[in-house]
Amino acid sequence: MQLRKGTGSMKNGASRTVLITGGAGFIGSNLAERLLTEPDTRVRIFDNLSRAGVQHNLQWLQSLPGSRRLEVIEGDVRDALAVRRVASSATEIYHLAAQVAVTTSVDDPVTDFEVNARGTFHVLEAARLSGRRPFVLFTSTNKVYGALERIPVQVEDSHYRALSREFRGVDESEPLDFHSPYGCSKGAADQYVRDYARIYALPSVVFRMSCIAGPRQFGNEDQGWVAHFLYSVLAGRTITIYGNGCQVRDVLHVHDLVDAMMAARNAVSRTRGQVFNLGGGMNRAISVMQMLREIERKTGSSLKLHYREVRPGDQPLYISNTAKLEAYTGWRPRRSLGQTLDAIYRFWLQNQDKIAVPANQIRRPAGVVAMEVA
Repeated sequence: MQLRKGTGSMKNGASRTVLITGGAGFIGSNLAERLLTEPDTRVRIFDNLSRAGVQHNLQWLQSLPGSRRLEVIEGDVRDALAVRRVASSATEIYHLAAQVAVTTSVDDPVTDFEVNARGTFHVLEAARLSGRRPFVLFTSTNKVYGALERIPVQVEDSHYRALSREFRGVDESEPLDFHSPYGCSKGAADQYVRDYARIYALPSVVFRMSCIAGPRQFGNEDQGWVAHFLYSVLAGRTITIYGNGCQVRDVLHVHDLVDAMMAARNAVSRTRGQVFNLGGGMNRAISVMQMLREIERKTGSSLKLHYREVRPGDQPLYISNTAKLEAYTGWRPRRSLGQTLDAIYRFWLQNQDKIAVPANQIRRPAGVVAMEVA
């Protein structure tokens, strides 16, 4: 375990320590930014720094007001002793570190299990043994619901539509049905987090998340398909589509996700031990092809597509029903699909030299990318 050079002093009057595993990544860095605005909070990031862009995220965080209260420790959730050490003084733990790709889980199921299932177990044990009973929030996935065969769909234009007029999204009563090694590893972790709340009274919350998008994504294909599509279209690169491209997802701006995390924490007396489905909901749902066509229209760039077989367990339609979280906390998403895509585009304008797609291949669009979905 290594303390990264350039982290701030911890002797600054902060009264509580918040641990973010995977805190140098996309969601973690946005969460850390928010937590640094709380003057009594010491933010401790624990990350193995393996993903593209994380060093840029850390440099950005260290430039923010409050960065004297930021501590960055390089380490891996597969190291139980290291996790125990970084969690020993934490009053809140946001467990975001994960292997995030279905395709990678199929190629290397052992690593997928070790990171997602065993890594989460290490975090839970560290929280239990610390004696502090910290608030623990775990980011799970909609993949724990499997392929959702019980929801009949049909293709309408370029998207799947639920046949039932009463469909309002997938809620937490949906039966669990783990597909793919990724679904299994995240599902096992999901259930461990819930059971530690029951057995050990650990104040924990599970977010089963749909598509999260926004700034601080660096164009990795296996994480953040919206950003990956936008950057690839601007670069004139070929995009791989798994299946027919009619798959529908609801998209949530990462700042709305951070709002939800803070809402769950602030209402912990009600949210503890609960699981919540989280995404953009019915008003922010869009298919893969609809997203690509909108990006094509707004950028003036032609699409280059390559089709492959659908991935195991891929859901034709997934839209989150967020009514439970709204009822427990009052949270609602505030940013539209168009605002989310605009935020990604602005991030590219400011960071195109750091993004995975080479900047010299990218054609500048005529105007700001924007998108609205009826």
